Amino acid sequence: MKSRTVVFIILAIIIADQALKVWVKTHMLYHEQIFIIKPWFRLFFIENEGMAWGWKFGGEWGKMALTLFRLVAVIFGVFYIRDIVRKKLPQGFIVCVGMIFAGALGNLIDSLFYGMIFSGSDLGMPLATLFPEGGGYAGFLHGRVVDMLYVPIIDDKLLPSWIPVWGGERFTFFSPIFNIADASISVGVIAILIFQKKFFKKNPHEEPHPTIEPNNRIKDPAGVA
Repeated sequence: MKSRTVVFIILAIIIADQALKVWVKTHMLYHEQIFIIKPWFRLFFIENEGMAWGWKFGGEWGKMALTLFRLVAVIFGVFYIRDIVRKKLPQGFIVCVGMIFAGALGNLIDSLFYGMIFSGSDLGMPLATLFPEGGGYAGFLHGRVVDMLYVPIIDDKLLPSWIPVWGGERFTFFSPIFNIADASISVGVIAILIFQKKFFKKNPHEEPHPTIEPNNRIKDPAGVA
């Protein structure tokens, strides 16, 4: 696989991710919902200060540490992708690594710059604006990641009372709200786990190394055992 093909895949994911995030941030109120396919696929605008899928990590210092970690991981990813392309590893594996890299970079962009280029979003606040006159809602490294994809396959259903522990409670199956970058990372990781044997199988043309059984005796050309 050529390097430009990997670059194209990465750019396509990042552009799609950032375009949707900017649109949601500037066209939807915080916690607003837009149904795409009723009843289970919708846009639901939230932001998070932590990891993928809305997880949080250690307050402001944790947020900064996580952003710096992402930055280091992305820099490492550039060299790693260049190396596996040069070594001509399986194309499927390279694509998966590219998807993981693109997802990490997509969320890193939010963390690095969104606080400086957007006005804030929260319940009761007006639509956010891009490049507001009074400056953004946070400084460098403190931007919040925009999430919007919500796919509750089973949405807020009441469980039968006979079910142990959770009987009579409301239940939602697959409640995380995520973005294209999160999905790209997850698909890349899952695909590597599923197809790892195919990606890392031994070359069938390799000659097996000869082995010597401990009980076998080897004769030299002169016939001496």
